[in-house]
Amino acid sequence: MKIKVSDAEQLAHRALVKLGYGSAEASKISHHLIDSELRGYGVAGLARILSIADRLKGQPPQQTVKVTREAPATAQIDGQDSLGYLVAYEATRMAIEKAKTTGVAAVGANGTWYTGMLSYYAEMAAAEDLVAVIASNCTAWVAPEGGYKPMFGTNPYCVGFPSGDVPIIYDIGTSKIIHADIMLARRLGRELPADSAFNSEGEMTIDPHEALQGAMAVWGGHRGSGLAIVVQLLGVMAGSPAFPPDLEDFGYMIIVVNPAMFRQIEEFKAEIDAFSAKMRDSPPLPGGSQLRMPFERSNGIRQKNREAGEIDVEEGVVDRLKTLLEGS
Repeated sequence: MKIKVSDAEQLAHRALVKLGYGSAEASKISHHLIDSELRGYGVAGLARILSIADRLKGQPPQQTVKVTREAPATAQIDGQDSLGYLVAYEATRMAIEKAKTTGVAAVGANGTWYTGMLSYYAEMAAAEDLVAVIASNCTAWVAPEGGYKPMFGTNPYCVGFPSGDVPIIYDIGTSKIIHADIMLARRLGRELPADSAFNSEGEMTIDPHEALQGAMAVWGGHRGSGLAIVVQLLGVMAGSPAFPPDLEDFGYMIIVVNPAMFRQIEEFKAEIDAFSAKMRDSPPLPGGSQLRMPFERSNGIRQKNREAGEIDVEEGVVDRLKTLLEGS
């Protein structure tokens, strides 16, 4: 169904406040969720509030973090079981401020869950003319290549670069689908894409209930499996256990670099733009589409939806959020 962006923002904010978040925290979370919707990534948009509600189970949410270690260029944050949208935002903010002073900064965080789109945080760094490398691990829901038992999380990995126009942000998950895909399919009574999940016996399944008892399939074969392992261990360095419990104690690691430490920033961005232009001008295969840089499609969808002032949202998700607001 179509819904005005302003209405979606209000719905998200009201629902999060209903769950117990302060107004400032609700605004921070809802901005991230609506950005997901604007970019056409609805599975991690408003629907995520329903999963947050399931995780909280009626208990008041934790909303504060604790810095456990800090040096001029580094820090470690204990999220104290706060939602990842808040914890990763704070870790990113700290990394950006430190990188502006030291040139390179690394901040790790643990004690969190549901981190959202890593590209959101990379875009924060790019807006300050900084390069960011981000990894985030989570509960073991994904099977490695050649296996069917869960050994690591959906484990996204992201690298972002500033440019003279749209930042270049490469943000990938290392599983064929994400946990939110399964949760939304289960809520709406839908099937999963073929070859994306295993049941507990190692057979491919399209049943979200069976997938939750089994594992998601890894993306990219052995290469994707290796990258997922790297992300899992970077999360461990950030403070998480090797196998985070179900929706608990995820790890988030961000490294931010100021490219001005190596060359003039405007010169650097001009080279980024020149590469991007050359990429777009490179001829596609016969019948193919124009080549593009990472994040261009996502940003274009966002711009189009902003101009239209409305987004497509699952009607079932809106109905459930309204039910949440009507609850006592």
